[in-house]
Amino acid sequence: MTVPTETQLLKTLQSMFVPALGRELGDVGRATVSLADGVATVQVVFGLPAAGIAEEVEQEIRQMFMDQHQTKTSTVDISSKITAHGVQRNLKPLANVRNLIAVASGKGGVGKSTTTVNLALALAADGARVGVLDADIYGPSIPAMLGATGERPTSEDGNLMIPPQAHGLQVMSIGFLIDPDQPMIWRGPMVTQALNQLLQQTRWSDLDYLMVDMPPGTGDIALTLSQQVPVSGAVIVTTPQDIALLDARKGLQMFRKVSVPVLGVIENMSTHVCTSCGHEESIFGSGGGQQMATDFDIDLLGQLPLDVRIRQQTDGGLPSVAAEPEAAPAIAYRQTARRMAARLAMQGKDYSARFPKIVVEETG
Repeated sequence: MTVPTETQLLKTLQSMFVPALGRELGDVGRATVSLADGVATVQVVFGLPAAGIAEEVEQEIRQMFMDQHQTKTSTVDISSKITAHGVQRNLKPLANVRNLIAVASGKGGVGKSTTTVNLALALAADGARVGVLDADIYGPSIPAMLGATGERPTSEDGNLMIPPQAHGLQVMSIGFLIDPDQPMIWRGPMVTQALNQLLQQTRWSDLDYLMVDMPPGTGDIALTLSQQVPVSGAVIVTTPQDIALLDARKGLQMFRKVSVPVLGVIENMSTHVCTSCGHEESIFGSGGGQQMATDFDIDLLGQLPLDVRIRQQTDGGLPSVAAEPEAAPAIAYRQTARRMAARLAMQGKDYSARFPKIVVEETG
């Protein structure tokens, strides 16, 4: 039997397909392999939160090395290092926020806010530090969805706000600052200013991801926000029906026009399973999300179910990923969040924080 070299083992490891991420390991992480007396030691550092898949990946590596190279593995060390990824060229990343992900839709009513909070909880469950910003100034629903209605941000210096915590997430919303029944009768410039204040005057604490629940539509407000908010990537939420897809396509094009990378599309309410008989039906049509992904050469990150539990749990302030982590809806959200994080991990990194600041001063 020919003993494999470290180079051969590393090549095999880097090309290993990780089903949970939909990517080869080398696309989303760094790996090293060392051999001693014919036994391999493996180290993998993923560029995304990997706590939820570490055990599965370790087993796959051990089995693969044995099947392909008849090589035993002594240690498989799997960890994560989430780095900052590039944003629009004219903007700088937010302080203490490595990656800002905008969750958007072309129209309202497609479940964007519910998707946002569950994706955030899924990333946190896999080991990331996550925040949620409710950018829907006219209809702030995130506090209610996370059971944080009545919370108020605090401040140590009278300038920066410390965001409330809910289910382990740092959360900021205009809903924390106004009466729940107060309508926001504001024009576009006031809304933009309010969002910038929420972003810039919140003391986020060492976030790997800040999930931003964007307002629906592609009008002046959404466009202005896309141009002024430093975004690492955007996700488009749609339902399979043709009307929703028409608007979702416009939302995608908006992000591309302002040089925001689109990580992929999420098809929400994809299928409904009857709670009585178990019959599965595509109430809003089928294949729309996949067709949109194909047309624009982006990823279909996930197909989320239409399940009464999602509505019940979100209305109760305990979203599905937190309420029933092992139930089908939560599993679908976690799979989608992992594919989203994997797609972001493949993008260019941002090194601006490492550059020294050059100050030019006049001397007499």
